[in-house]
This record gives sequence, C-alpha cells and structure tokens, in this order.
Amino acid sequence: MRAFLGLGSNLGDRRSYLRGAVESLGNEVVAVSSLFETEPVGGPDQGAFLNLVVELETDRSPHELLAECRRLEEAAERVRIERWGPRTLDVDVLLIEGVTVDEPDLQVPHPRMHERRFVLAPLAQLAPDLVPAGWERSAVGDVTDVGPL
Repeated sequence: MRAFLGLGSNLGDRRSYLRGAVESLGNEVVAVSSLFETEPVGGPDQGAFLNLVVELETDRSPHELLAECRRLEEAAERVRIERWGPRTLDVDVLLIEGVTVDEPDLQVPHPRMHERRFVLAPLAQLAPDLVPAGWERSAVGDVTDVGPL
C-alpha cells in the first residue's frame, strides 16, 4: 500500500530528529519531500517547525503504522505535556491510499490535513494527485521550502 506520514519537529536539533525518524523507516521509504519551515499551530511561545512528508510502500495495517509513529516519537524522547505543544518529533499517519479509518485513536485520512499548508505543501511535492485543486487558497499557515533533508 501507498501511505504517507507527516513529520515535524520544533525542539532541539530539528533536522536530526527528522533524519533519524526517516532513516528508521528503512526500505519502506519511497520518497521524502523537501523540508518546510513553518510557524507553529497550537500552543503559544514555540519555535518554528521543520516539517516534511514521507511516502511509504508498506503492507502494515493502519494501526501498525500508528504504532510505528509512536515508536519514532518515543525514540526522539517526545514528551506530551500539552496538546499541540512543542515537541522533538511529531509523526502522523496522513493517508493510506484506498483506506479509511474512523476510530477514536486513529482517523485516516488525517482529519485536519486539508486545512494545513505545512502538510499539503510537502504532500503536493510527492503526490499532487492526492492534493485537492486550489489547496493553496484554503490551507492556512505560512511555509518556506528550506531544501532537502
């Protein structure tokens, strides 16, 4: 299956946390978007995020992908103190082609991804066919492409 994960970091060595997570995904990685620097969404008094999207070719179930996201966050020593607070690493299941999940612990496609420029800009690099036309007008947030990981 073709799957997409969104990764972000705004604490510590942001690039290193993202690189480590992408490398940990191993041979399932098909493509990695550019890095995008973005203003934080959510809690106040945070530094800018680096965000990217990873395309995977995987046979993992949606819940196995979610477990992998949590494992990557734990490896980066993420601490969950406040919702949308600063974090060393945030990893979300964005899309799994042809799959829909609507459960309390997991929603696929990600329910807010079409609102967020920091998700849609890197996703559009990897899979323009999966991004709605005109997304640039409806997605919020400023992003700056800062090049490859």
